[in-house]
Amino acid sequence: MRQTEICIIGGGPAGLTAALKAAALGAEVTLVDRNDYLGGQLIKQTHRFFGSKEQRASERGISIAKELADAVESNKKINVLKKATALGYYKDGVLLVEQDEKIIKIKPKKLIVATGGAEKTLLFPNNDLPGIYGAGAVQTLVNVFGVKPGNKVLMVGAGNIGVIVSYQLLQAGVEVAAIIEAAPQIGSYWVHASKVVRAGVPIYTRHTIKRAWGDTEVEGATIVELDDNWQPIEGSEKDLDVDVICLSVGLSPLTELLWQAGCQMKYVPELGGHVPLRNENLETTVPGIYTAGDAAGIEEASAAMMEGALAGINAAHSLGYDAPDLNKQKEKILMELTGLRSGPVGEKIRRGLAKVTC
Repeated sequence: MRQTEICIIGGGPAGLTAALKAAALGAEVTLVDRNDYLGGQLIKQTHRFFGSKEQRASERGISIAKELADAVESNKKINVLKKATALGYYKDGVLLVEQDEKIIKIKPKKLIVATGGAEKTLLFPNNDLPGIYGAGAVQTLVNVFGVKPGNKVLMVGAGNIGVIVSYQLLQAGVEVAAIIEAAPQIGSYWVHASKVVRAGVPIYTRHTIKRAWGDTEVEGATIVELDDNWQPIEGSEKDLDVDVICLSVGLSPLTELLWQAGCQMKYVPELGGHVPLRNENLETTVPGIYTAGDAAGIEEASAAMMEGALAGINAAHSLGYDAPDLNKQKEKILMELTGLRSGPVGEKIRRGLAKVTC
């Protein structure tokens, strides 16, 4: 049985910042991640971040991942378990972790769940053909391993990720036949969309994919226009000659451990699915269990890092650790989060958070 003051599950942007903030206050931290690297989704994000300096504006995700990972792995207060999968959290407060085909029992005083999110998919005929990927999988192939997924891509979804990945595919020499979006308008920032439009990529709003076609792999796709009731308009079909279909239709919070731990959960569409109720300290309805990042609700990586910082500070503070400027640290983070979630772009997130704060 391993004892630790704070155990953090997930080594993405939320988990890394939580570990660093908790350790900075003096807490002993164990960080668990199933990958053989730290950084989560950041390691595949080659674009520059937006926002303020505090939100890492003009920095690339891959650079932020390296900086945070290096800081965590060199911190003597943080014990990192990579290639380690959290299997379950039990009523006696024990976390089971599998690493190198061995089971490790960890008994933390506080637990932070920062497990991130999983890609959603769509139902359509032949959606199981080889050549159909989630946008995150395509980013991994292209930006991490340098592998082209194919030669001509249909991108389904015109949010930030769909448009950014489309541009990254163009940079990798892959043709993007079209980007389609079911909504009447794109969800991406215009600065991203303008890049792909200038490159000649058409963006079709009010369109969805009707079917993929091919025998053993993707050989094409049919898209169709939608009416005001989101129903296909007969006769509006277009056939596209593509060998890759990339789905960028959102993420769902990975919350299995929170369910198992008995945290009160609620379905909140604005946050991506079922998420835990939490208080202003990001502590769930189970005392001592905190959450941050996409596991608490799907947002940008900047918000995940700020939530991770809050969870780390609050978990460490609950154990008696303190600092002269602790309240100022928290106030600053909360102000940055408020700014990030302000305006029309953050309206959906604000609605969702109002439903889960207890």
